[in-house]
Amino acid sequence: MPLAVKILVAGGFGVGKTTFVGAVSEIRPLQTEEVLTEQSVGVDDISGVDRKTTTTVAMDFGRITIREGLILYLFGTPGQDRFWFMWDELSHGALGAIVLADTRRLADCFPAVDYFENRGLPFIIGVNCFEDGYEYTATEIREALDLNPATPVVLCDARRRESAKAVLTSLVKYLISVNDEERAAQTAGRLG
Repeated sequence: MPLAVKILVAGGFGVGKTTFVGAVSEIRPLQTEEVLTEQSVGVDDISGVDRKTTTTVAMDFGRITIREGLILYLFGTPGQDRFWFMWDELSHGALGAIVLADTRRLADCFPAVDYFENRGLPFIIGVNCFEDGYEYTATEIREALDLNPATPVVLCDARRRESAKAVLTSLVKYLISVNDEERAAQTAGRLG
C-alpha cells in the first residue's frame, strides 16, 4: 500500500502557488481561482503583481507520485490575509510545507514562515525566480528571513515541472532528516 503524504504549498499573494501545484501535478489540479473584482481594491495588496487578474479563494489541490509507494497530495493555500482562516483546516494532517517566496516581495512570505514555525510544522523555502525579480543566493534569503540554518532554501521556477519536482524532493529529504533527528532524540531520552 502506498504512503500518502499531505504537503502544503503556501506563501504570499501572487507568488506562484497555483502555478506550482499545476506544473507538478500528475492529475488535473483542482483550482479555486476567481477573477479579482473592484471589491478587492484596498483589501488585497497587488503591488508587484498588478497584472494578476485571478486569485485562489479556497485552495489548489494536486497529486504527484515521487517514487513507487510515495504519493504527495499537494494543497495550495490562498495567499490573501482575508482567507487565512482556512489555513488551520488545510494544515490539519500535513507533514510539511513549502513556503514559496518572491524576491520582489520577500516580506510577503514572513506570515507563512511564522505560521509554520509557531505550529512546529517542518517547511522549506522555495524561491520562485521571476525574470524581473532580484537575484539573491540561498544564503542571502536564509539570512533575510532569519531562518534556522537547517531549513532548506531552494531556487526554482514554479512553471517548470522538473523545477517544482526538485523542490518537492528537497522537502521530502528534509522531512526524513527531521524525522530521523526526532527518533534519535527520543531514543537518547529513553536511554539517558
